[in-house]
Amino acid sequence: MVFIPLSDDNPLRAIRFQWVTVGLIVANVAVFIWQSGSLGESAAASFALIPNELFQVKIFGGSAHGPLDALDVPESYTLLTYMFLHGDIFHLASNMLFLWVFGDNVEDALGHIKYLVFYVVCGIAAGLVHAYMLPESKLPLIGASGAVAGVIGAYLVLHPRVLVWVLAFRFIPLKIPAAWVLGVWVATQLVMVLVNQSDQVAWWAHIGGVVTGAILVVFMRRPGVPLFDRWHGAA
Repeated sequence: MVFIPLSDDNPLRAIRFQWVTVGLIVANVAVFIWQSGSLGESAAASFALIPNELFQVKIFGGSAHGPLDALDVPESYTLLTYMFLHGDIFHLASNMLFLWVFGDNVEDALGHIKYLVFYVVCGIAAGLVHAYMLPESKLPLIGASGAVAGVIGAYLVLHPRVLVWVLAFRFIPLKIPAAWVLGVWVATQLVMVLVNQSDQVAWWAHIGGVVTGAILVVFMRRPGVPLFDRWHGAA
């Protein structure tokens, strides 16, 4: 990761607190704690999204038991449940850090309810794109990165000029525009999907999420919320 975001200079304008963003972080942490227990560890595979199993039942069929499944979970449900599972603490922490830094302003632009719908739709779209591009994959897809990618896409459309504190190359503190921070992240996903054809990392899910988020925010934002930091010019 070239840039690790720490905070942004972007105050809330319409809401007092980012309740949904914090709620999503709490939910992801709670599920990770459950996963860490013996029961959660054995059941987690049942809630992961596996493209090969998803398309066996044509998305809206029923369940397709995999060899690691401990529970009979309808495959269509995994389009939602996969985004609350994480492989390890670093996987969880990186996703929640991006969500914390950038999610509050997207929630501010959409409102609490529409932001929650936005987040879930981005996660589902990310899972579907991943499954469509890798339909034979039997590896489980887990993590909030597809939904968080939607938040990144929305933030890029809303606030590309806002300054963000980052650690460049994990050590160097810098304050640079969001367009650089998030633009480099998006560019990395595009490059990696071309040069890395394996399904070990969900590059297609990231791309599906970021494109969905960038499109949805245009139509779901509150009336009067400008795009591309046009409020800077008005100020």
